[in-house]
Amino acid sequence: MADIHGTCHEAFETVRAAFEKNFTEGDLGASCAVTVDGETVVDLWGGTADVAGEHPWERDTIVNVWSTTKTMAALCVLMLQDRNALDVDQPVANYWPEFAANGKEAVLVRHLLSHSAGLPGFDAPISEDQLFDWDYVCDRLTSQAPWWEPGTMSAYHSLTQGWLLGEVVRRVDGRTLGRFFAEEVAGPTDADFHIGLADDHFGRVAELDVSGVGAPRLDRQGQSEILDRVDKHGPGVTAKLGNTDRWRRAEFAAANGHGNARSVAEIHSVIACEGTARGVTLLSPATVEKIFEVQTDGYDPILGGPIRYGLGFGLRNDTTPISPNDRACFWGGWGGSLAVVDVEARMSVAYAMNQMSPTTVGDGRAGRILMAAHAAHRPS
Repeated sequence: MADIHGTCHEAFETVRAAFEKNFTEGDLGASCAVTVDGETVVDLWGGTADVAGEHPWERDTIVNVWSTTKTMAALCVLMLQDRNALDVDQPVANYWPEFAANGKEAVLVRHLLSHSAGLPGFDAPISEDQLFDWDYVCDRLTSQAPWWEPGTMSAYHSLTQGWLLGEVVRRVDGRTLGRFFAEEVAGPTDADFHIGLADDHFGRVAELDVSGVGAPRLDRQGQSEILDRVDKHGPGVTAKLGNTDRWRRAEFAAANGHGNARSVAEIHSVIACEGTARGVTLLSPATVEKIFEVQTDGYDPILGGPIRYGLGFGLRNDTTPISPNDRACFWGGWGGSLAVVDVEARMSVAYAMNQMSPTTVGDGRAGRILMAAHAAHRPS
């Protein structure tokens, strides 16, 4: 079994046991973390940072967490809401005038946060190279018409949410979302998380094990018109792109954040503590409560299941029992990373790994850690 390193409060030894069990079942390299009342009670890591098994996962190893990045992008927008720099209930076009084109005048900022804007994909083919051209992609999304009436339903904007939220942040604040995050979130919280990674960090990035993983789809061709429409024009981002320098340097605010469980949990601990933790305030309690305002609650044709969307996060429901508490929110990343914020328990839980699960169903690694954390926090 892999050597496990780090710290774990004695009350949370069940989390350590859950983490160790993942490795007995074949996990490669990973980290997990839990905070309670803003304090880190679990900070563990283990395994190897490369597929060949030659380099151990270290305390400062970071990894691409894919869509867990979306929680960081949402936090940036919520901070601007908190500062009265924008209003999530106002049209996107108030901040990005060109966005009103082709019937998008009524798309609100909250529709971007809840994947209900009607822009989950592209109307015409787009290449991988074009995805790395920020202005080009934003122009493409600006010119499109919504695929449904905004706000009436959600379909996961797996990549497009990053450009949509990122451009709103840029128009409102003047900084890119990655820079805003670095200066306003990662800096104050001293968190090792990056959206757009500098070259000098590349040496400590874990190699993703993408064996058996192709494109991020659920093999449901023909079962969803919207899913098929997203797939039609590509570019079909593959998991192996996550191991490239090009991907690491770019800002994909929906998908290419690099960090570890410690950084994810510690940033989210601020939300868990109603906006202030460890002497850092990012949000007011009122803005934290806005996260739990249900935006849509129904079947998501991209994800293939029922999802209750709040403001920038998924919310607890009967099919996603992330917590015994109602005021809990979450999101996860392709391959298995997970972030859960439980405001009632004042707890955050995170898991980040480099062995990507080839399926979106049946990967119990993060769930095992989450359940152990809840059991430790509220022992029977």
